[in-house]
Amino acid sequence: MELFDLVVVGAGPAGLSAALAAGRHGATVCLVELSPEPGGQVWRKDLRSPRAGVPPRLLDALAALSSVTLRNQTRVLGPAGEAALWVDSGGRSQRLGYRRLVLATGARELLLPFPGWTLPGVTGAGGLQALVKGGVALAGQRVVVAGSGPLLWAAAASARRAAASVVALIEAAPPARLARFALALAARPRKLAQALGLRAALAHSPLYAGARLEGAGGSARVRYVEFTHRGRRLRLDCERLACGFGLVANHELGAALGCALLPRAAGELAIAVDESQQSSIPGVYACGECTGSRGAELAAAEGTIAGLSAVGRFDPRGAQARARRRWAAFAAAVERDFRFEREPALHRARDELLCRCEDVALAAVLDCASWQQAKMLHRCGMGDCQGRVCATAARALLGWEPQAVRTPLSPVELGRFVDLA
Repeated sequence: MELFDLVVVGAGPAGLSAALAAGRHGATVCLVELSPEPGGQVWRKDLRSPRAGVPPRLLDALAALSSVTLRNQTRVLGPAGEAALWVDSGGRSQRLGYRRLVLATGARELLLPFPGWTLPGVTGAGGLQALVKGGVALAGQRVVVAGSGPLLWAAAASARRAAASVVALIEAAPPARLARFALALAARPRKLAQALGLRAALAHSPLYAGARLEGAGGSARVRYVEFTHRGRRLRLDCERLACGFGLVANHELGAALGCALLPRAAGELAIAVDESQQSSIPGVYACGECTGSRGAELAAAEGTIAGLSAVGRFDPRGAQARARRRWAAFAAAVERDFRFEREPALHRARDELLCRCEDVALAAVLDCASWQQAKMLHRCGMGDCQGRVCATAARALLGWEPQAVRTPLSPVELGRFVDLA
């Protein structure tokens, strides 16, 4: 078993910052990432661009540290005894030992049922960005982006850069909340400039504020979207619909380790941390989206704090603590003005599939008392996604307690267990 001073799980803004902060102080660091390249969802490389997804200065700083090892395409399947993780890489499983551990496992999109949500061409807003960066051709396609939050604008801009026609942005937040958020941007010039740039890029795309998505229609794929705005039901033709209902923390590894979790909006559970980013388990830190934080800037600040704390160098009165407070205030404004509304979401989901893997309708589980009962009686969460989509949606819509976390955290061949014997 290999042993490192620090293992960091996740190579997005939080994990990269944690590895850099600890590595600069001489710690041996292993940075574990599932994707082929570092960057996470925020800094995912765009295949159409020669530029790296991760800021070059950060990559150069990490490359200069011989004490930092990056392992891409490596899955963490769960704990492997005390102070060790079970990882799978290159067709082989092994134990990875650590003296300290940083969890920077990020978040995933909250996907909610609505009429037409299973049609080809319907994705999450972040999913649309990933498709664009992955090289999927959108030129000439009509795209509608719906839901709530700044991610809608980023997704729409990505589609526009890929030569798609962004037909409309359908934003659930009413105009008054949008205006309040705009005022919050005024105190952050960089964010304000970014927002103005996005608006300019989408100047010809109508914004429907205070609108509610009703559903999508089509036969072989999505062909139109329906929504209500100012008391009228409207319809827009399109070839793609991208929906952004929010994010949920990837807390599963933290839960498997025994870390305390913190309930948040939309049924989300996040890893609870103190001011040093330490979880309830001594020596285990968490940072970024898996703690419920939002935004690359806040994730990077938390990651740096976690890395410094892991090597005993964090100053609670220092610059990183101030940066965390500043970006946490901005994240709070985002959550306040683009908050999840449960009742409208439940209303449009009532007659739709909840579990796509096992073809279970939401109506079939409404009489169940818990997710565990829905799973036992109707096989919810027994398919390929292992409940990551449907269980998360059930928590958001019905307020159910989360499913129990069991290892391995993702499906794995039985032969992998032999490697650990």
